[in-house]
Amino acid sequence: MTIPDPAAFIRANTRLQTVPHAPEIALWLADEITPLWRLTEEELGQLGLPPPFWAFAWAGGQALSRYLLDHPHEVAGKRVLDFAAGSGLVGVAAMKAGAASVLCADIDPFCAAAVAANAASNGVVLDFTDRNLLEAPPPAVEVICAGDICYERPMTEAVLAWLAQARTNGCRVLIGDPGRTYFPRSGLDFLAEYRVPTTRELEDQEIKRSSVWAMP
Repeated sequence: MTIPDPAAFIRANTRLQTVPHAPEIALWLADEITPLWRLTEEELGQLGLPPPFWAFAWAGGQALSRYLLDHPHEVAGKRVLDFAAGSGLVGVAAMKAGAASVLCADIDPFCAAAVAANAASNGVVLDFTDRNLLEAPPPAVEVICAGDICYERPMTEAVLAWLAQARTNGCRVLIGDPGRTYFPRSGLDFLAEYRVPTTRELEDQEIKRSSVWAMP
């Protein structure tokens, strides 16, 4: 799928904003989801697309970013994967916390440009891949961060199985989630909980209790 100029589309439809729960970070974000969603479908010439996840700082990602910034030992000097990266928020946080390198992975066609813009705005370097990593064994990284991955049952099950494989291989797996319907209620180690400011554009509450967990 070819987009004429995704970077120009992002500049025209978002603005640089401080992340509410991680004010050390500023991202190119949209103010409203519905107009941007419609524009995205028009830009790509497709209907029924998933939401433009790359244009918002979702609650799980904010919690995970806050955790990394407050606990830099989790990623300092390590190779990190920001899985389903969206805007690259968690990847930016990992680099600011001292990660040796971060690979952001997302299959959304706008994400490469969004991640590049957000990396530049925060003075960090992020690598990017649009490959569907679930189709292969987990990559050789030391930490995998995954925020807001539990929206739909089939995808949640596939992602958690893949993350479990990574954990078996010795990778540290950190997950940020604001209590999504399909988030597992057991089998994970609780690390932290935050009250994350969000908007009713995105969530059912303006403050979401969002937690960070690790695979044991």
